Amino acid sequence: MIPHERSLVNKLEGKSFALIGVNSDTDPQQLKKDLKENKVTWRSFQNMQSQNKTIAEDWNVRGWPTLYLIDHNGIIKKKWLGSPRKEILDQEVEKLVHAASNGKTN
Repeated sequence: MIPHERSLVNKLEGKSFALIGVNSDTDPQQLKKDLKENKVTWRSFQNMQSQNKTIAEDWNVRGWPTLYLIDHNGIIKKKWLGSPRKEILDQEVEKLVHAASNGKTN
């Protein structure tokens, strides 16, 4: 997914779009290396936030990858367990970017 995510970030630069990643790597040094190797330029958070708390638990993630599409009002519009087809993801992202740029609310 990373190459497609990178293309979205580049294509939508300067628009109302942000990609945020959460990864399940437990070794911070390996994670840093992997992010650099894969040219990940967007924010990517480590799942483990403290000894007893993970982002995945807070967001009810049941598998990797899980994608949430959140609009400019902070509303979850789509959730995919697994990767959607690139065309589907692009279409849904474009709809929300268009709505955000036109100042539309729900």
